[in-house]
Amino acid sequence: MEMTTAVESLAALAHEGRLKAYRLLVQAGPQGLAAGEVARRLATPANTLSAHLTILGHAGLVQSRRDGRSIIYAARFDRMGALMAFLAEDCCGGAPEVCAPVAAAAARSRCAPMKA
Repeated sequence: MEMTTAVESLAALAHEGRLKAYRLLVQAGPQGLAAGEVARRLATPANTLSAHLTILGHAGLVQSRRDGRSIIYAARFDRMGALMAFLAEDCCGGAPEVCAPVAAAAARSRCAPMKA
Protein backbone atom coordinates (compact mmCIF):
# COMPACT_ATOMS: atom_id res chain seq x y z
CA MET A 1 0.00 0.00 0.00
CA GLU A 2 1.24 3.45 -0.87
CA MET A 3 1.64 6.11 1.81
CA THR A 4 -0.97 8.37 0.18
CA THR A 5 -3.50 5.53 0.09
CA ALA A 6 -2.90 4.78 3.76
CA VAL A 7 -3.31 8.45 4.66
CA GLU A 8 -6.56 8.63 2.69
CA SER A 9 -7.90 5.54 4.48
CA LEU A 10 -6.90 6.80 7.90
CA ALA A 11 -8.36 10.24 7.19
CA ALA A 12 -11.67 8.63 6.21
CA LEU A 13 -11.75 6.76 9.52
CA ALA A 14 -10.75 9.83 11.54
CA HIS A 15 -14.33 10.88 12.24
CA GLU A 16 -16.57 9.37 14.89
CA GLY A 17 -19.57 8.92 12.61
CA ARG A 18 -17.57 7.34 9.79
CA LEU A 19 -15.71 5.10 12.21
CA LYS A 20 -18.99 3.91 13.74
CA ALA A 21 -20.42 3.19 10.29
CA TYR A 22 -17.30 1.34 9.22
CA ARG A 23 -17.19 -0.77 12.39
CA LEU A 24 -20.86 -1.67 11.92
CA LEU A 25 -20.15 -2.79 8.37
CA VAL A 26 -17.18 -4.82 9.57
CA GLN A 27 -19.47 -6.52 12.10
CA ALA A 28 -22.02 -7.23 9.34
CA GLY A 29 -19.42 -9.15 7.37
CA PRO A 30 -19.13 -9.53 3.60
CA GLN A 31 -22.89 -9.52 3.03
CA GLY A 32 -23.06 -5.92 4.29
CA LEU A 33 -26.10 -3.88 5.29
CA ALA A 34 -28.61 -1.71 3.50
CA ALA A 35 -27.91 1.99 3.88
CA GLY A 36 -31.24 2.50 5.62
CA GLU A 37 -30.42 -0.18 8.17
CA VAL A 38 -27.04 1.41 8.88
CA ALA A 39 -28.76 4.77 9.39
CA ARG A 40 -31.35 3.19 11.70
CA ARG A 41 -28.81 1.32 13.82
CA LEU A 42 -26.60 4.36 14.19
CA ALA A 43 -29.49 6.80 14.59
CA THR A 44 -27.91 8.93 11.88
CA PRO A 45 -29.84 11.05 9.37
CA ALA A 46 -29.79 9.51 5.88
CA ASN A 47 -28.04 12.49 4.27
CA THR A 48 -25.30 12.48 6.92
CA LEU A 49 -24.80 8.74 6.54
CA SER A 50 -24.68 9.10 2.77
CA ALA A 51 -21.84 11.62 3.10
CA HIS A 52 -19.97 9.30 5.49
CA LEU A 53 -20.36 6.29 3.19
CA THR A 54 -19.25 8.34 0.19
CA ILE A 55 -16.03 9.32 1.96
CA LEU A 56 -15.41 5.73 3.06
CA GLY A 57 -16.09 4.56 -0.49
CA HIS A 58 -13.67 7.09 -2.03
CA ALA A 59 -11.03 5.82 0.41
CA GLY A 60 -11.70 2.28 -0.81
CA LEU A 61 -12.83 1.05 2.60
CA VAL A 62 -16.41 0.18 1.61
CA GLN A 63 -18.12 -0.97 -1.54
CA SER A 64 -21.75 -0.77 -2.54
CA ARG A 65 -24.14 -2.78 -4.64
CA ARG A 66 -27.76 -2.32 -5.59
CA ASP A 67 -30.29 -4.88 -4.38
CA GLY A 68 -33.69 -3.89 -5.70
CA ARG A 69 -34.45 -0.47 -4.26
CA SER A 70 -31.75 -0.73 -1.59
CA ILE A 71 -28.07 0.03 -1.72
CA ILE A 72 -26.07 -2.47 0.28
CA TYR A 73 -22.75 -1.36 1.73
CA ALA A 74 -20.02 -3.72 2.83
CA ALA A 75 -16.57 -3.25 4.29
CA ARG A 76 -13.71 -4.08 1.96
CA PHE A 77 -11.78 -6.53 4.07
CA ASP A 78 -8.95 -6.69 1.54
CA ARG A 79 -8.37 -2.95 1.94
CA MET A 80 -8.58 -3.18 5.75
CA GLY A 81 -6.02 -5.99 5.70
CA ALA A 82 -3.72 -4.01 3.44
CA LEU A 83 -3.97 -0.99 5.74
CA MET A 84 -3.23 -3.09 8.81
CA ALA A 85 -0.28 -4.71 7.04
CA PHE A 86 1.02 -1.29 6.01
CA LEU A 87 0.79 0.00 9.58
CA ALA A 88 2.65 -3.01 10.94
CA GLU A 89 5.13 -3.69 8.14
CA ASP A 90 8.08 -2.16 9.96
CA CYS A 91 6.96 -3.43 13.34
CA CYS A 92 9.20 -5.09 15.84
CA GLY A 93 12.62 -3.78 14.90
CA GLY A 94 14.01 -7.27 15.36
CA ALA A 95 11.93 -7.95 18.49
CA PRO A 96 8.88 -10.00 17.40
CA GLU A 97 7.46 -10.00 20.93
CA VAL A 98 6.67 -6.31 20.47
CA CYS A 99 4.05 -7.11 17.82
CA ALA A 100 2.76 -10.25 19.53
CA PRO A 101 -0.28 -8.48 21.07
CA VAL A 102 -1.30 -7.13 17.65
CA ALA A 103 -0.92 -10.53 16.00
CA ALA A 104 -2.86 -12.19 18.83
CA ALA A 105 -5.70 -9.66 18.51
CA ALA A 106 -5.89 -10.24 14.75
CA ALA A 107 -5.97 -14.00 15.29
CA ARG A 108 -8.84 -13.64 17.78
CA SER A 109 -10.95 -11.55 15.41
CA ARG A 110 -14.11 -13.11 14.04
CA CYS A 111 -13.16 -12.14 10.49
CA ALA A 112 -11.88 -14.41 7.81
CA PRO A 113 -8.14 -14.11 7.26
CA MET A 114 -7.27 -10.75 5.73
CA LYS A 115 -5.21 -10.37 2.59
CA ALA A 116 -2.45 -7.77 2.49
